Amino acid sequence: MRRKVTACLAAALAAVVGGTTAAAAAPAAAPAGPSGGTPCLPDSPAHPTCVSGTLEDGTPYEFVVPAHWNGTVVIALDFAGTGRNEALTTRLLADGVARGGTSRAVTGWDIRSAIDNQAEALARFEQAYGPARKAIASGTSMGGFVAAGVAQVHPGTFDAAVPMCGGLGGSVGQWNQKLDTVFVLERLVAPGLPVVDIPADIESARKAWIDALAAAQRTPQGRARIALAAAIGQLPAWGRNPDGSVPPPPDRGDAAALQQGAYLALAGGPLPYIGQAMSSRRQIMDVVGGNPSWNTGVDYDKQLSLADPALRRAVRDLYEAAGLDLGADLKTLAAAPRIAADPDAVKRFSRGIVLNGDLRIPVLTLSGTGDQISTVAQQQSYEENVRRAGANSLLRQTYTETVGHCDFSPAEQEAALTTMLDRLRSGHWPATSAPAMNARAAAAAADPAPRYVPFTPPRFNRPYPG
Repeated sequence: MRRKVTACLAAALAAVVGGTTAAAAAPAAAPAGPSGGTPCLPDSPAHPTCVSGTLEDGTPYEFVVPAHWNGTVVIALDFAGTGRNEALTTRLLADGVARGGTSRAVTGWDIRSAIDNQAEALARFEQAYGPARKAIASGTSMGGFVAAGVAQVHPGTFDAAVPMCGGLGGSVGQWNQKLDTVFVLERLVAPGLPVVDIPADIESARKAWIDALAAAQRTPQGRARIALAAAIGQLPAWGRNPDGSVPPPPDRGDAAALQQGAYLALAGGPLPYIGQAMSSRRQIMDVVGGNPSWNTGVDYDKQLSLADPALRRAVRDLYEAAGLDLGADLKTLAAAPRIAADPDAVKRFSRGIVLNGDLRIPVLTLSGTGDQISTVAQQQSYEENVRRAGANSLLRQTYTETVGHCDFSPAEQEAALTTMLDRLRSGHWPATSAPAMNARAAAAAADPAPRYVPFTPPRFNRPYPG
């Protein structure tokens, strides 16, 4: 069925040559087979060929195919432009696997278009190289989000998906969660700074937030309130240092260490949470034509009660040490004017996608426990939706004890893809426990040592639809 769908799309693409319809063009040639591309990466022992071009909307695509291609292709958002030189590409080529995909240069936060582009890119690939035996959607960050969307929207075109560090709470859910964090900080730490109406000068907004959080971090009261916002927003209490170096995971009984970790997740490292909350929020509102997030009716006292127990205890200890009344701050939040969404913007954003759990192909997710952008609680929401849809048998979720956004080694990513390939070959899931995943990564010459761990994510507090 998948080959039939992509073959039809490839034929449709071949029917348009330089803007000329099939009726006026010569009959389309048969697929070119493994020699459909141009020799590239001359130093690669896989002796690959490459094919590239642009999709109907102008999005670039590119694929790299080893000389001894085994029929499997892995397709990702953000591949075009840099992907051919990535270590994961080298590893997959050595295994006989083709890799390629698109870029986000045109689609940005238009997630649904990015999802559909993966299917179009596969058709372009098959037009050049012939039908793939197995096609896997897999990417990181927004690419992970798109890969999960591909599994839901194009199950007849792709055979499987391996989303990595994707925001699997869905378009609306994940940005409602981010709204909560920034709203609490604005109310209690930095009054007047932007929450949803991000100015055109995004860099100034980002700097104002970073400076305000740095100032708050220097006082006991500010540290307590930063911890409260992190707990409510379900941020990890672990972050990278300003120079990008990685501190060890904090002791879960050490309130000061947990708070420092939460602060670093918010404002430290090369991709601080607050910076992404400014830049991406601005882009999203431009794409959907309004504000798609809201906190009307949200009970922040309840959300705190459901937060990570260690960080919740840290909040209470920090408030006590700072001489603050936690109950009073929660009342301040309860009384604060709420932010309402533009209903039409919500509808447009939800088309980006609501991940409803309706799986028809196998999906394996990979997430970092200390990811400050694609918060790990969103994985619980995704699993819950899959369970409700009765598709548990098609989903496996894996985790690495890593800090920062998408901080996986090439071997850890290869292990996830190898697991899925085993699943496709046998029709049954191989072991996906942390020891099994670490063994696969170690067999792939992991450096650093593989970091898969057993992990149960906390309940996501902003599911949409709830």
